[in-house]
Amino acid sequence: MNMINQFLWVIFPYICLAVFIVGHIYRYRTDQFNWTAKSSEFIEKKKLKLGSLMFHLGIIPVIGGHIAGLAIPQSWMEAAGISNHMYHIGAVYIGSVFGLLTLGGMILLTSRRFTIRSVRQLSSASDLIVNVLLLLIVFMGMYSTLVTNVVQPEFNYRESISIWFRDLFILRPDAALMENVPLSFKIHILAGFGIFGLWPFTRLVHVWSVPLNYVGRRYILYRKHRNYEA
Repeated sequence: MNMINQFLWVIFPYICLAVFIVGHIYRYRTDQFNWTAKSSEFIEKKKLKLGSLMFHLGIIPVIGGHIAGLAIPQSWMEAAGISNHMYHIGAVYIGSVFGLLTLGGMILLTSRRFTIRSVRQLSSASDLIVNVLLLLIVFMGMYSTLVTNVVQPEFNYRESISIWFRDLFILRPDAALMENVPLSFKIHILAGFGIFGLWPFTRLVHVWSVPLNYVGRRYILYRKHRNYEA
């Protein structure tokens, strides 16, 4: 069991992170032509528009909440005046709103990709895997928040998962911290690292192509060309 824990909570996360970094560098250097989201909007637009809007509006606050809960120690928040009760309200109630919005978007996007024949035929195997894996990640996150936290109210992930997560980045992870973590949290975490390992080889790379340069670039002036006869 110790070997399994060491693999799941030490070796596997580092493998996924290494593949994430090296894979992005390799793909950017060798396959920039396919660095795209490959939109299927011209096939079906209604579900894509609604599902994509829900997902993107929900996922940004969800990621922010994960960063706050995992990267910032509980003692730091308490020193800043954020009590455990205040944090709990933000994480469970506010987080659940955005989590359910993200989940609804993923359900729409996944059902669209699998049930609309033309969209499914246009999809690659990686597209289908990413959709299912993202749906699993979001679902297990919501299950952990709405169900596991109610069934096991004594569990505090900031005293186990958060410490383990931070220790990963200072190269001293302790797999023992994850032994008593509820199964739903474990599935959510492992699936999350799994998506990082697959990221460089899927359409998810389009996340890094946000056209931020458009904000500060100079205006493009269009002038009408007139032909004058001599």
